[in-house]
Amino acid sequence: MRILLRFCNDGNMWLYLMSVLLFMPILCGAVSTEQDRGPQPPCGTEPSPPYPAVDDPPMTRYWENSDLSHEWSPPTCTGWTTRGFSTLVAIAARVRHPSGIDGLRRRLGAISELKGTRYWSTTHKQWQTLITDAYATSGPPAYQRRKDFSPDEIIEGAVLYFRQADNLSGTATYRLRILTASPDRFVFNVENVTTMRYLLVPLFHSGEMQSVHFVERESPEIWRYYAIARTGKNASSLTAGHEASSVNRAVAFFRHLAGIPTDKEPPPMR
Repeated sequence: MRILLRFCNDGNMWLYLMSVLLFMPILCGAVSTEQDRGPQPPCGTEPSPPYPAVDDPPMTRYWENSDLSHEWSPPTCTGWTTRGFSTLVAIAARVRHPSGIDGLRRRLGAISELKGTRYWSTTHKQWQTLITDAYATSGPPAYQRRKDFSPDEIIEGAVLYFRQADNLSGTATYRLRILTASPDRFVFNVENVTTMRYLLVPLFHSGEMQSVHFVERESPEIWRYYAIARTGKNASSLTAGHEASSVNRAVAFFRHLAGIPTDKEPPPMR
């Protein structure tokens, strides 16, 4: 848009009109196709965004304030039942993980190891600690601190709870549901149970911060990872307009689960 305005201000009306005619259909087509379709998890269809080559940086997409955001219907395999979102991030990756499904289950259950997860802060232009504390808890109503979940607890149908403090929204309780757990496919979703706040201002009420993760075996040592993270339609407007931060946070969790240093250069977005 800045290029078109410069053409017009310089008096190059002909060049301006040609730019509109030549480029606007392409731009509109690209935006419409991606936003109308939205993310496609690997649930009997080819995923979008697609998986990259092994060990290449993850593919990511971001949606916010579009026609799609009001009526987007999550695929059944996500386990989500409500429509729409305020922000939506999708990430696809292929990674080497020789420890197999048991290693992934142990990694997911080791909630305390989330502490110290780092991400690239686009505000401060440096790596910062994203998760300042994390620990497993018992179920409601007490939510008492307990030891990390063992791999034997990460089974299909399990509903587990943990507490996590991040650098912006303080401490909240989360629910972890294991939707599928087989030797070759592992699906789980996470959502906040308690309200998340910034300086006492509510950002996300219960259930407004959600993510779903699909992990599938491609070969003995290669796994495919796909995740969608969304904020609810009623999330605070303070959380909007932060594409780079949302992407960097999503990739930080993928790196943690995959055993990749979370502050490995380069960050997904600067």
